[in-house]
Amino acid sequence: MHSSTLTSEQSTNSADFPSQFARSRRFSLGVPRHFTVSPDGRRVLFVRTGSGTDPVGRLWQYEDGTERLLADPALLVGAGSGAVPEEERLRRERARERSVGVVSYATDDAARLVAFALSGALWAVRTDGGTPFSVPAAGPVVDPRPSPDGRYIAYVSRRCFHVVDLTGADRQLARAEGPEISYGLAEYAAAESMHRSRGYWWAPDSRHVLVARVDTSPVERRYLSDPADPTKPPQAIRYPAAGTANAEVTLELLSLEGERVEVEWDRKAYEYVVAAGWDAHGPLVTVQSRDQRIVRTLAVDPATGATEVLHERTDPAWVEIITGTPARTASGALVLPEDEGDTRYLTVGGQRVTPEGLQLCAVLGVEGERVLFTASDDPLETHVWCHEPGHGLRRLSREPGRYTGAARGGTVVLAGLTPRGNEVGVLRGAGAAGAAGAAGAAGDPPYQALTSLAEEPSITPRPVHLTLGERKLRGVLYLPSWHEEGTGKLPVLLDPYGGPGMQVVGQARGWFTCVSQWFAEQGFAVLAVDGRGTPNRGPAWDKTIHGDQLGPALEDQVDALRAAAARCGDLDLTRVAIRGWSFGGFLSAAAVLYHPEIFHAAVAGAPPTDMRMYDTHWKERYLGHPEEQPENYERTSLIGHGHLLSRPLLLVHGLADDNVAAAHTLRFSAELLAAGKPHSVLPLPGATHLPADDAVNAQLLHFQRDFLMSALEGGAGKK
Repeated sequence: MHSSTLTSEQSTNSADFPSQFARSRRFSLGVPRHFTVSPDGRRVLFVRTGSGTDPVGRLWQYEDGTERLLADPALLVGAGSGAVPEEERLRRERARERSVGVVSYATDDAARLVAFALSGALWAVRTDGGTPFSVPAAGPVVDPRPSPDGRYIAYVSRRCFHVVDLTGADRQLARAEGPEISYGLAEYAAAESMHRSRGYWWAPDSRHVLVARVDTSPVERRYLSDPADPTKPPQAIRYPAAGTANAEVTLELLSLEGERVEVEWDRKAYEYVVAAGWDAHGPLVTVQSRDQRIVRTLAVDPATGATEVLHERTDPAWVEIITGTPARTASGALVLPEDEGDTRYLTVGGQRVTPEGLQLCAVLGVEGERVLFTASDDPLETHVWCHEPGHGLRRLSREPGRYTGAARGGTVVLAGLTPRGNEVGVLRGAGAAGAAGAAGAAGDPPYQALTSLAEEPSITPRPVHLTLGERKLRGVLYLPSWHEEGTGKLPVLLDPYGGPGMQVVGQARGWFTCVSQWFAEQGFAVLAVDGRGTPNRGPAWDKTIHGDQLGPALEDQVDALRAAAARCGDLDLTRVAIRGWSFGGFLSAAAVLYHPEIFHAAVAGAPPTDMRMYDTHWKERYLGHPEEQPENYERTSLIGHGHLLSRPLLLVHGLADDNVAAAHTLRFSAELLAAGKPHSVLPLPGATHLPADDAVNAQLLHFQRDFLMSALEGGAGKK
C-alpha cells in the first residue's frame, strides 16, 4: 500500500499513534471539563487530570486569571484506599468515564462548598481557602450533592438515601426495602438512553429533596461472567430488553424531618421519568409514555404530591428528548423544545425564540430570564447561544467547532472541540456583550483560556469535506499524507458511526478524526459519512429512520461512497472495506451481508446484531414495540441473515459489555458457523462497551488494520 513512500517522520508518527491514542484515553486526559460558575461569575470550578497520560482527576478553581488546585487525591490521607462502590462503577460505565480520582463533584448554590467521592469516601472542600476534609458517612458514598445553603450533603449508600451535616450527623431519609430497591439513583434506561444520570434533586429551601425510588424486580435478569477467570462467580444485572418490563420508577418528596409524600401521576400511561428538578416555583417532573409519542411536563404540589400538566408534546414517531429541558425562567416561563417540519426550535413561555433552520441541541442553563443553549445551523458545527428578553438572540462561540459551556453572573465558559482540538476558555462580561469566540477578537469581552494538558496527537488529520449525493450527505475524506493525486489507486475504508446520537463529520479535531487519518497513513482512502438519523439535521431528518434503522443508514453509505469515487478518481472501488463500533459495527457487518458487490471486508466492533436484545427506551424509540411491530426488528436485525455472508468479517466484542451484550456477537457467530460462513471473532476478556485496557486499545488498531489489509490485498476484494 505504498508504505515505502512514507517519510521517516510520518512513519514514526504513524507507528506511535496507537499507543498514544490508548495511553491518552482517546486524548481525553488533561482536558478541563465539568464546569461550575459561581453566582458572581468570578470563579469557575472544573476537573482536569494531571497530564495527557495521567488518569487521576483533580479539582481546580479558576479565579482572577489564576488556576488553583483545590483537591488532589494523591495528597489526601486515605483517599483512594477503598474500592469504588458497584453503583458508582455502573454510573461511570453509563457515562463512559475514562478517568479515576475526582471524576465528578457538586456544589452548593454559592459554589463555596464542593463535595466529591473518592473510592466510596465522602470528601468536601471550601473554595475560599483551606484544605479538603473528610466527612463521616454511613457507608460507601455515591453521588454526593450539597444542599443549596451548604449546610448538608446528600448521598446514596448501599441504595439508601442519606443526608449528613459537616460534623457527621447522619440521617437516613429512605431505606431500601430490599435488594431490588434503590433511592436516589438513576435506573439503567434513564442513564443509558435518556441523558438522566441523577436520581435526586434538592429543594431551594435545603429542607426537602425530590428522590427517585427504583424497583428493578420486574426487569429481566442477565448474567455477566468472566470466561478468562472461571473461578469468578457471574454478576447478575437487570437489563430491560426491548418488549420486556422496565424498572418501576416513583418519586417521593422527603423532608429532613422524616416526612414523605409520594408524587402522583398516571404511571401506567407514563412509565418513564425523563427529567426532574426543583426551582423557586416548585418541583418539576417530565414523564413519557412507553411508546415515546407523548411527553408531559408536570408541576408538583410539594405539600400533597399532586401534579398538574403544564405542557404536552406529541409526535407520531417519537418525542425527542432534549437535555436540559424542561426548565423555567425566574418569571416561571417554561423553556421547552418544539419540533415543526425541518426545525427543532427553542421556546420560552410558549414563544419560539430561535429562527427556522437553527436546530436546538441542548439547554445548558437558565439564569433569571436568560437561557443558554447549544444549537446548530450547519451540521458541521454546534455553537453556544444565549437568549434574553431585550437583548434577543446571540451566538457566543465564534470559531468553527462543536461547543458546549456553562454560564452565571455574566461569565461564560466555552468548551469547544475545534479544528485545533479541545479548547476551553472563560469569557467575561458575556451577559451584556455581543458575540464572542474561543479565539477572541478585537472588541470582544475579556477572554482567558483554561490550560489543557492533553497530549497533541502525533498525527494531524487532513480532512477534505464533501457534500455528497442528492441528499447532500456530509462526508469527509482522509488521504495518506504521502499520496500524490493521480499516482495510483487507493483501497477505500469507510469509517462511520452512522446512527442516532453521534456525528463523526464536522469542523472539529476529535479522536475519531485522528483514528481515520491513522488508517489513511496505512494506505487507505478513508471516508466518514453522517447519514440519515444522525444529529443536527432537524426532526424530519431524524424521523426518516423510524421503523427501519438499517435501510436508510446503509443506503446513505453506499450513495456517499459512489459520489466520493466520482469526485476522487484515486478511490479503488474493487477494494472497499468498512469498520465501526456499536451502531457503526452493526452497520459494518450489515454492509458485507447485504452489499458484497460493494463492500469486500468488514470489522464490526460490539455490534447489536439482534435488536430484540437491546434496551427498551432506545430501541423501541426507533422500531416500536417488538410485539406490535415485529417486522421492524426482523428487517433491522442481522440475526437470521447470516447465510448471506460472502466476505471476510471480523467480529470484536468485550465479554463484560453490559450495554451491547457479548451474546449479540456470539449468537451471530454461531449462526454464521452453522451456515458454513467463514469469519473471525476477537473476544476481549474483561472489556466493557468501551474497553479500558491501554494495551488492548492500542493493539486493536493494529489488529483491524492487518485484518483489512490481508482481506483486501489477498484477493477478497476481487471476487
